[in-house]
Amino acid sequence: MIGELGRRSSTALLVHSALIQAVTFLVRPATTYRALELDVPGFALGLLAASYAVFPLLLALPIGGLVDRLGERRLMAIGAAVVLGCSAFLLFWGTSVPALVAGTALLGAGQLACVVGQQAVVANNAASTRLDSAFGYLTFAASLGQALGPLAISVVGGASVRPNTNAIFLLATAMSLVLFLTTFVISSKVSRGRRTAKGGPKGSAVALLRTPGVVRALATSATVLAVVDLTVVYLPALGAERGLTAATVGLMLTVRAVFSMVSRLGLGSMSRKLGRMKLLVLSLAISTVSLGVAAIPMPAWLLFIVMAFLGLGLGIGQPLTMSWLSAQAPEGQRGRALALRLAGNRVGQVVLPSAIGVVAVGLGAAGVFLASAVAVGGTMLLLRGVRLDD
Repeated sequence: MIGELGRRSSTALLVHSALIQAVTFLVRPATTYRALELDVPGFALGLLAASYAVFPLLLALPIGGLVDRLGERRLMAIGAAVVLGCSAFLLFWGTSVPALVAGTALLGAGQLACVVGQQAVVANNAASTRLDSAFGYLTFAASLGQALGPLAISVVGGASVRPNTNAIFLLATAMSLVLFLTTFVISSKVSRGRRTAKGGPKGSAVALLRTPGVVRALATSATVLAVVDLTVVYLPALGAERGLTAATVGLMLTVRAVFSMVSRLGLGSMSRKLGRMKLLVLSLAISTVSLGVAAIPMPAWLLFIVMAFLGLGLGIGQPLTMSWLSAQAPEGQRGRALALRLAGNRVGQVVLPSAIGVVAVGLGAAGVFLASAVAVGGTMLLLRGVRLDD
């Protein structure tokens, strides 16, 4: 349970977290398949991918301010309504590149509103001693949704190379409707006690960045998430260099994802035993070593073990930075802080892979893993002198 929300509200929040990720990971591949049906040029696929991140980058801080003013449930309802509208729009009118780009951009905005609202519910309602555990469950539900979305494509698409996108968008619309309705199962009490007497939290993004520990939390979070993306992209390249089949590489990625989910289930108890600071450093150290070792030629069975450890390390990092940031942010500005984290993650997903790609040029996929190890190891230097257990 999260704070005093009760079992029903806590369950609804976790279902909401799983559903928004499932819909996102269902709609985004479907838009690519629809674009392929339209025989669009290659650059249009890149535009389609980039459009998803545009609104989150532009709207992250305003949405963060809105959640602190309007309340989490209201923002989650707005986000779910946008996702529902987006799914229906793509179902009926997603028959051109501009329509697909518009629909994808709206999906990014709706998903951002839902996620910021969900994280703010946890930050504002979980006891300080339960933050790590609560964020662990929330991110576990999100990971589950990310697995269910692509699985739904497999079920709907069957064995066809290009699945029936109308059926996928119809399924996404139905799931989005459930997402919207689930919002209202969450207690209306989640927004209590955070507004100032004049009706809103004070402060700006600049002031928030000056809060001790915030910039370090943002940098750590962005690095960890970018490395997760790099692993997904470059493990197939590493496997190809070593003669591993696509099925083997896919199973390795699954192992990494499963162990990330497992690590989040036990996050609360681990944090209480070791302390948040020690656990975060340990997770970064495990990730650093795993990334470095993965660059060394080894049998496939051993690489499976390395991916399991990498999943454990990277899986712990994200929820811990959420609870760290929630603890550091001033009262009434946690929604803004968490939105700032999501915006920073988007920037990190663009900047870090580009930088690592330049540094590791000529070294192959193994060089990317080594450079990623250096990046994650470097974040441990950011933690020097920081106390996360206050």
